[in-house]
Amino acid sequence: MTARRTRDEGRVSLFLAVTMLGVLMIIGVAYDGAGQLRTLQRADDLAAEAARSGGQVIDRAAAIEGRPKVIDESGARAAVAQYLGDNADVTGYRVTFPVVADEKQITVRVTVVYRRHMLGLFGMDRTVTVSGTATARALTDRP
Repeated sequence: MTARRTRDEGRVSLFLAVTMLGVLMIIGVAYDGAGQLRTLQRADDLAAEAARSGGQVIDRAAAIEGRPKVIDESGARAAVAQYLGDNADVTGYRVTFPVVADEKQITVRVTVVYRRHMLGLFGMDRTVTVSGTATARALTDRP
């Protein structure tokens, strides 16, 4: 007995190929979108923790003399650098000291890079830079 061969044996239909490409793109958007969102949350968390560690460094001499507690800028920068230096994800950061209502605060902006795993296969940029910002202040005796 001989087997009969059909015309489309061993071929993939054009509809199936296009549909699978679309499904892979949707999965890629969901996967890399969630990863980018997690990276954004990580950047916010790192900025908050760095600002908190910098905000704990106060001018001790002023506090001992009974004057209002003020953030020591050089000590705060060192504390932020030390905290963020332990995190390999951070590609850059910026520290500023805004004054709000006669009170010096510390603001930290952290930059983190997310590497796309699936969407890079479809020609999109392989990396996305996200940033997080947080502000902290020294606790004072004022209400």
